[in-house]
Amino acid sequence: MLKKLDRYILWKFISTFLFTILIFSMIAAIIDFSEKIEKFIETPITIKEIWIDYYPNFIMFINGLLWPLFTLIAVIFFTSRLAYNSEIISILNAGISFRRLLYPYMFGAIIIAVLHFFGNHYIIPDGNNTMLNIVHQYIHTDEDKGQTQDVHLFISPDTKIYVKSYYKADSSIREFRIEQFEANELVYYLKANSAKWLPEAGKWQLNNYEIRKFNGMEEDLIIGRGKQMDTTINLRPGDFVDYLNQHTMMNTPLLKSYIQKQKSRGVGNVQKYEIELYRRSAEPFTIIILTLIGVPIAARKVRGGLGLHLALGIGIGAMFIFLSRFSIVFASGQSFPILLGIWMPNIVFSFIAFYLVSRAQR
Repeated sequence: MLKKLDRYILWKFISTFLFTILIFSMIAAIIDFSEKIEKFIETPITIKEIWIDYYPNFIMFINGLLWPLFTLIAVIFFTSRLAYNSEIISILNAGISFRRLLYPYMFGAIIIAVLHFFGNHYIIPDGNNTMLNIVHQYIHTDEDKGQTQDVHLFISPDTKIYVKSYYKADSSIREFRIEQFEANELVYYLKANSAKWLPEAGKWQLNNYEIRKFNGMEEDLIIGRGKQMDTTINLRPGDFVDYLNQHTMMNTPLLKSYIQKQKSRGVGNVQKYEIELYRRSAEPFTIIILTLIGVPIAARKVRGGLGLHLALGIGIGAMFIFLSRFSIVFASGQSFPILLGIWMPNIVFSFIAFYLVSRAQR
């Protein structure tokens, strides 16, 4: 049961956190709008796409990145004011221990962390998909780095395709081949002059195709030939698209499915997607850890008051972000396991939080 004091602190926590979100979201939106206003004027983007599809999702994206830092700032801001007004001292003098004082903070942090967890895994990625589609269509139209010429791609560990040219406008292919191997020897070969994606059926339509089978060095007779054939292949038009931030556009079920699909193809370079998957679960725990760090820092009444506390808080947040980026770089380079790299900042700062709480004023 929450006591009156718990509700008071919780209300201060949540209201300050929401105020911090409002201020920083407005600043971020204004800066982003000033950068993109020329593109908005020059391109045929609609008012609905700007204010309904883009900016609400942009604000969610910014908050998804910065909620842990916003939490730390909010905790330090209102707790420092409580300490400055001698409210923390009065609470402790009333016989309430510092650890008991942490209860409403932890309750608020858990609420924010749970919202952040579900937002990271489901809501924000779907919003990013809408937002970044607008960016790719109107703002940065050249960010697609997907290959379209002389593409060699494994669709399973023992099956490779070759595409001479892929045309994104109509999802068509010129000169298409499938090669299947057993024990590193070619056993199946299909070639077609062209292929076209049929979105309604979810299949490829092959034109002027030929199928051969091989037995060692001896070529068997042609087992299939024709003008047209519809076939299902582990290949989609999306496989020819590769945006730098594509991993942020998939919700967690899609992201897991994509990672599994790439691994089943024998593609090992999925670090970017695994990092994104683990990050979504690690960051909500960061909120709880930074709350535990912020309270003992701001609860002590010192000279400098709010300014000093905020400077310390922003410094800790900057250190955390630096360590987080540093560990991600190492994880991306396979210097140590990806999961450990993503959780390393939380592990390190958990020890800092434990030390600060254990040394806090009684």
